[in-house]
Amino acid sequence: MANPFSLEGKVALVTGANTGLGQAVAVALAEAGADIAAAGRSAPTETQAAVEATGRKFLSIKADFGSIEPVQRVVDETVAAFGQVDILVNNAGIIRRADSIEFTEADWDAVMDTNLKVVFFLTQAFARQVIKQGGEGASIGKIINIASLLSFQGGIRVPSYTASKSGLAGLTKILANEWASKGVNVNAIAPGYFDTNNTEALRNDADRNASILARIPAGRWGQPGDLGGAAVFLASQAADYVQGITLPVDGGWLAR
Repeated sequence: MANPFSLEGKVALVTGANTGLGQAVAVALAEAGADIAAAGRSAPTETQAAVEATGRKFLSIKADFGSIEPVQRVVDETVAAFGQVDILVNNAGIIRRADSIEFTEADWDAVMDTNLKVVFFLTQAFARQVIKQGGEGASIGKIINIASLLSFQGGIRVPSYTASKSGLAGLTKILANEWASKGVNVNAIAPGYFDTNNTEALRNDADRNASILARIPAGRWGQPGDLGGAAVFLASQAADYVQGITLPVDGGWLAR
């Protein structure tokens, strides 16, 4: 392999790519050579501009991942536009915060549906497509689930989020067990504390911000671009023999 990290000729479907981590992953994959289909509720105009600046093609697909309704359509629209799909990044997700003693069924169901149920069925639709496409070599498709530090830890006041992200780590393993022999790699990335819209309240709370930074050996919040290298690795030929892992990208948080 001249460059085992090259994604030239590949098409990546990234959910929730309009801002933050999803946007950073989409741009990193494009910089490595992949064309990008971005699926989500909002038009990812900034992401589109950044991807097209790399010289890669970009497709925006409107989809609300609160239910499985758009799952097959998202895969079909990607294939219709590009002729194939090779990489799936399951980044779209939601969180609800409340004390577990007060947590509602509606908040439980909303998070579990988006973060776990829809991820499974989108991943299933993607896997069916890449297996149908076939191809040469050890790997014909790459799946990257965006997990969380709460795939390893319990957290507080986010019971459905912790359950969904713990479940996503388990789902990553079972799908790797079933699909590795078919040439489909299934792995996950667990981001640590990143500077995104979702953590703005934490970063603005002086006490919480200080306690979080004190726990991170790297001494800083992650920047969205810090996730790109891990995503490119897991999407590339360099990771053909990597299956079923949940890779922390956390500045050393879990090592503390």
